[in-house]
Amino acid sequence: YQRRVHGESLCQGKKVVIFGVPGAFTPGCSKTHLPGYVADYQSFKNKGVDEIVCVSVNDAFVMAEWGNAQNATGKIRMLADPRAEFAKALGTSIDLSGALGNVRTKRFSMVVNNGVIEKLNVEPDNTGLACSLAKPLLETL
Repeated sequence: YQRRVHGESLCQGKKVVIFGVPGAFTPGCSKTHLPGYVADYQSFKNKGVDEIVCVSVNDAFVMAEWGNAQNATGKIRMLADPRAEFAKALGTSIDLSGALGNVRTKRFSMVVNNGVIEKLNVEPDNTGLACSLAKPLLETL
């Protein structure tokens, strides 16, 4: 669980869908966001996506258990961003300390092709459930 994943090696030579959520086990993330990507897994594969990755500012243990609880195992790679380093580097960090205790990531989705971000969708209100969901992203592929 403590292994570091580097974006370059994660995306090199592959088409990868990465989506970010404010928190594991939160209502919108658990009822809509992650389940949509799990349900559309095969459709993404059919469109040439090699891997789907979910990122959240949580620890690796929480992400693993959330993936298990959502039947994402074998479909969605669950990655932790415990210090929000990825969110900050991507420009999607947001201070949600009032609701979730610390800095989190805005809801986003992106397509990375061989290390190059081809599409980046960030929810206009930072936490809504529209452009970062599986179906709208799938329609752009």
